[in-house]
Amino acid sequence: MAKSTKDGTGPGKTPPAAPLVAALGQDPHAVREPRANNLEMAIGHEVRTYRKKLGITVADMAAATGMSVGMLSKIENGNISPSLTTLQALSKALGVPITSFFRGFEEPRSASFVKAGEGVHLERRGTRAGHHYSLLGHIENNTSGVIVEPYLITLNASSDIFPTFQHEGMEFLYMLEGEVVYRHGDRLYRMEAGDSLFFDADAPHGPEELVKLPARYLSIISYPQQR
Repeated sequence: MAKSTKDGTGPGKTPPAAPLVAALGQDPHAVREPRANNLEMAIGHEVRTYRKKLGITVADMAAATGMSVGMLSKIENGNISPSLTTLQALSKALGVPITSFFRGFEEPRSASFVKAGEGVHLERRGTRAGHHYSLLGHIENNTSGVIVEPYLITLNASSDIFPTFQHEGMEFLYMLEGEVVYRHGDRLYRMEAGDSLFFDADAPHGPEELVKLPARYLSIISYPQQR
C-alpha cells in the first residue's frame, strides 16, 4: 500500500483542506448575567432585554400591547407576576416565543468531571479489533440540542485495523502518542502526537495502518439530541 505523507497527501491523494480562516459564529466571552433568584425578576429582565434590543421605549411597548406604562415598568422590575394573557401580549409585541421569558430562571447547567484513569470502559464496534474505549464524560439532557461523547482510545500490539466506522454526526480526533494512518472516505492522514482531524462521521473512517504502538488519541463525537 502506498504511504501517505504527514499532511494527508500522497499518490492519488487529495491535498488537505485549507486552514480555518473564517470567524466563528459566537463570542465565547459573552457571559450571560447570573440566574435570577425568582421568576418575576427573570421575566422582567428578559422583557427589558428584548425591548432594548428592538430599540423601543416603554411607551412604545404600552401602545403595542394596550398595557399602561406603569404596569410595564412593574413587570420589567419584577414587582408583579404577569398573567399568561399578559405574557402572550408581550410575546406578540416583541416577536419572541413565550418560553424565551423564562430562560433566566432555568436550572443550573450540568457538568461531568472524571478523574484520571476513571473513565468508563465501554464495548463499542471497534472493541473486537482490540480498540480500548474509555468514556471521559456524558451529559444526556442539555440545552444545546447536541450530544457529545468524548473517548480516550488506546491501540496496542493486540489491536487490528478497523477502517469501517460510519455513524451520524461529526467527529474530532486528537493524537496523544504513537502513530497511525487514519482513513476518512478515500483520503489518508498520517497522524502523530499533536495532530488533529475533524470530519463528517457519515463517511467511512478508521485506522488504516498502525505505524507506531501503543497509540492513544482523543475521539470526540457529536450528534443531534433526540427529543
